[in-house]
Amino acid sequence: MRLILLGAPGAGKGTVAKMLTDLDGSIQISTGDILRSAVKAGTDLGKQAEAAMKAGELVSDELIMGIMEERLQENDCAAGFLLDGFPRTIPQAVDLKGLLSKLGIKLDGVMNLNVSRDVILDRLITRRTCVDCGEIYNVKNNPPAKEGVCNKCVGAVVQRDDETEEAISKRLDVFEEQTAPLVGHYESEGLLVDIEATSSVVAVDAIKRFLKID
Repeated sequence: MRLILLGAPGAGKGTVAKMLTDLDGSIQISTGDILRSAVKAGTDLGKQAEAAMKAGELVSDELIMGIMEERLQENDCAAGFLLDGFPRTIPQAVDLKGLLSKLGIKLDGVMNLNVSRDVILDRLITRRTCVDCGEIYNVKNNPPAKEGVCNKCVGAVVQRDDETEEAISKRLDVFEEQTAPLVGHYESEGLLVDIEATSSVVAVDAIKRFLKID
């Protein structure tokens, strides 16, 4: 499968992507992942991205698209890919369309995970993360066995600074302003599929039906 996953922070894009990759060997790709990989690999584009990040600057769309072009041509993308949270803006979407055309890649669709703002706020405010291994917990329905301690690595489980109610509200406002317009863009392209993502399982089942996967 070759999909774009759209949705607000906390809509479950990462969880849904991980569940989908188990179905056919597709890989999950996020902007953060490709930037970190390029920096670690020490490619020319990775070095440019690292310099920008160290200077506290945003990595340009041109640079991100260059790194994305390299990533999509790696061997593990042959089985398919899920773009998690990318593109973020209409200019990026336009650039991505040109890149995919250049590489001869056709998208199966753009899955828009619909989750209400109230549900997202509740999910993220109650989310906790291990500072060492990154394992995710939820104080309501998936707390660590011992409060504040990771089940996997015994690292500290904390609330991230960007997951307080104030921080989340700001992130959602930015999403509405910059990323939500992508819904209309991809709808006009005939690629958009609206998914009521009341849970990750419900979302994955809906995507499987769309793709006609048993």
